Amino acid sequence: MLLDYFRNFLFREFIDRNVVSLVRKNMEPFRVLLSYYRCAMMAVETKFNVLNEQFSLQYDRNPIESIKTRLKSVESIIKKIQARNLPVSLESVVNHIHDVAGVRIVCSFTDDIYRLADCLLQQDDVKLIRRKDYIQNPKPGGYRSLHLIVEVPIFLEQGRREMRVEVQLRTIAMDFWASVDHKIRYKKDIAESEQAAIAQELAECAALCADMDRRMENLRSRVF
Repeated sequence: MLLDYFRNFLFREFIDRNVVSLVRKNMEPFRVLLSYYRCAMMAVETKFNVLNEQFSLQYDRNPIESIKTRLKSVESIIKKIQARNLPVSLESVVNHIHDVAGVRIVCSFTDDIYRLADCLLQQDDVKLIRRKDYIQNPKPGGYRSLHLIVEVPIFLEQGRREMRVEVQLRTIAMDFWASVDHKIRYKKDIAESEQAAIAQELAECAALCADMDRRMENLRSRVF
């Protein structure tokens, strides 16, 4: 089934027959590589579940509202490789595409984000590759989240292998805004005359969400 999907997608999307041939030859290794990313994603998810349980016992509350995972589709991976003018190969995926596996942590409060990130990075089998703080430095459109690229080990029959996973940590308000922003901004039929006004309003909504996060954190401090 996966091979049929690959074949249909490649012939639909690519003119270069060399690319089609190359991916076909690497189909099985590619499938194996994706399974490694899936294992790494599960390992990171387990680490956060353990932290959430520990916080529950220690502070009588759970800092994590939800954990979402996603594995990038084959289509997205190939498009990203080609957009960067990289060879379509397993080496390109491993060395240059760091968000194949993703774990999104949705927290109650902003300070929970930084506390959980610190706890994760203090673990001796977790290596930080890159950190981007879009909470302290939001994107121009209003997007807020803490992004970490981490390297974690998975243990296979052949031995240990290090894999990279993208971790996104955000509050409920940040997650709500990002989800709605994605649905609105990626509509293909928005009139060009409306795009600037919609972008401005989305940015204003992001500021309101950030203000709500601050107010909720202040309320928590007053109560506890």
